Amino acid sequence: MQEFALLLWYRNNIVLRKEYSMKRLNEIIKCDYDISIKGIQTDSRKVQKGDLFVAVKGFHVDHHSFIDDAVRNGAVAIIGSRDLELDVIYIKVDDPNKVLAEILSNFYDHVEEKFRFIGITGTDGKTTTATIVSEILDCCYIGTNGVCYKQYKFPICNTTPEICELYECLDRLYNLGCKLIVMEVSSEALLHGRVDCLKFDIVSYTNITEDHLNIHQNIKNYVDSKKKLFSLVKKNGISILNIDDRHYFDVKNCCKGKVYTYGKNKNSDFQIRKINCQENSTFFDIKLMEQFYSINSKLIGEYNAYNLTLAFAIAYFMKVDVNTILTKIFAINSIIGRGEKLDFGQNYTIILDYAHTYNGIDNIISNLKKFEYKKIIAVTGAAGGREKEKRAKIGKLLLEKVDYVIFTMDDPRYENVDSIIDDLLCDTALTNYERIIDRKKAIYRAFDLANEKELVLILGKGRDDYMAIKDQKLKYSDFDTICSYFEG
Repeated sequence: MQEFALLLWYRNNIVLRKEYSMKRLNEIIKCDYDISIKGIQTDSRKVQKGDLFVAVKGFHVDHHSFIDDAVRNGAVAIIGSRDLELDVIYIKVDDPNKVLAEILSNFYDHVEEKFRFIGITGTDGKTTTATIVSEILDCCYIGTNGVCYKQYKFPICNTTPEICELYECLDRLYNLGCKLIVMEVSSEALLHGRVDCLKFDIVSYTNITEDHLNIHQNIKNYVDSKKKLFSLVKKNGISILNIDDRHYFDVKNCCKGKVYTYGKNKNSDFQIRKINCQENSTFFDIKLMEQFYSINSKLIGEYNAYNLTLAFAIAYFMKVDVNTILTKIFAINSIIGRGEKLDFGQNYTIILDYAHTYNGIDNIISNLKKFEYKKIIAVTGAAGGREKEKRAKIGKLLLEKVDYVIFTMDDPRYENVDSIIDDLLCDTALTNYERIIDRKKAIYRAFDLANEKELVLILGKGRDDYMAIKDQKLKYSDFDTICSYFEG
């Protein structure tokens, strides 16, 4: 109820702020038109009366096709690159994509210059690391789990918001007194230039393994998108790199500012040593300039030793006292939807995790197999419209590493769920699985099968609150489903 009330508060205040922040069109772009603009949108579905619509060109969609929709929804002015005659004000520019950031900056009084930014990219570990950093620094977090600042929380559409949504978020946060933001920066956001308007104080990456190749086409393009973040650091900024990652040298060669490293490698600036993974804790040392700092964390797994070390390094360069860093790390009990243990008084263990890449799934299962679970039951699927070529490899990994798998729905979009599961099974003859299309029924089935000292591992969606079917995001939550099972 509290989060719902806060969301209503934000929605009400967005309207007030838009009225307060109104600008004249000739204030935000050079022109002769002196009319009021209440907001700026590139998505015609979000246009409200009094807005400016910018017809950007995406990789797959040209937003000029939605100008008529924008006008019907209340746009009073349009910016595009075609020769058009409209019933509303139309300004032709060479490239709407290039002028968009400038227009937004002018509209929001250059709000992006009023923050310090920490950017974290990588295939796996962004959410965990960014959340740890936000806890240590007591600053705003923007990422997969939404926008979180002190007691305020509101959702966003993507891991890294679209540029119009990003500016709106920054405007809200500035009005709340926020001055420091740690944000997850996705490869897609970098590809589409969503954060080109920002200058980062610290940038970093967790790791780079194959992912999102449906967008980037090949690993080189994917890495190149990740590398772009390191060109956005301030001249005197800091880049922190995973020296153990196979793409380390490729990323290092494009870095601006000072470069520091972390990892097990003896040449690391922040060297990870003596990792000891327990069922409920992870212990290790960080060697920094001949000093050793002992980490005691409730976040389990060797992969979290990397996430914690990166967070430690970021906090260190933000001038946080080391003892404060260690104390705050110890105080973090879990990251929602990331290796999240759920206790309803059951005699078996439940872990909810967002892992959906081969690397992410392999990491969490390999870690959990070190502990004395009598049996591991996994519930998972694969997203539709995403890299079909990865599915067989992931399916084989699951069947070889856990005792029993229930394959189910996971954001199928326009694909048939049975066909997705067929792809997951096509490279193995193992039969330690069943398929249950309905994800709620699949999770219930796993709990019905589980016995004392066994583990049910629910993978793929974490704390997502939707299921993507065709072009809709229908309300669904693994967490709510789990709660409903135990509530009877």
